[in-house]
Amino acid sequence: MIRFLSFLLVMLQLFVSCKSEAQSNPITPPVAAPSAQSGNIPVYAKFSDFEHWLHFDNDTTYVINFWATWCKPCVEELPYFEKLHEQYQNQKVKVVLVSLDFKKDLEKKLLPFVKSRNLKPTVIALTDSGYNNWIDKVSPAWGGAIPVTLVYNARERAFKEDQFSDYRELETMLEEAKGGR
Repeated sequence: MIRFLSFLLVMLQLFVSCKSEAQSNPITPPVAAPSAQSGNIPVYAKFSDFEHWLHFDNDTTYVINFWATWCKPCVEELPYFEKLHEQYQNQKVKVVLVSLDFKKDLEKKLLPFVKSRNLKPTVIALTDSGYNNWIDKVSPAWGGAIPVTLVYNARERAFKEDQFSDYRELETMLEEAKGGR
């Protein structure tokens, strides 16, 4: 009987210590996975599944550019994002190119475009065509045209609706968000 009671007491202590340890180390909920994959590009069919990309709260500064292969100003400024990715790859900066190409064009237009340009930043496809339901969630300042860029980190959030005139303008936006200038 004493052995049994000792056993129960040990088990109770283990249970209580495991429970308090679990409460002090909460598990971060997983972020939504892409709906599909097109080549090596994650495809998000719903904005709600993609939205976590706009709200990371860590020590990294994110440069999120919304673009499409059919958008001439978007394509013209892509080299700036490529250069930014290259220059800041050893810092806590993440460049993400969010393609708004139509779902039907992913295989025949977006994939070949990304491959031919050898784009190095992360490329994601967002195919949720209910733009009016989610544009304000990116930024209330967004009127709906592309290209647009969101630069954010845990402290700052900046938004630009228009094409960058040059690389320096993009880099300045990043440095200001980082608090460097």
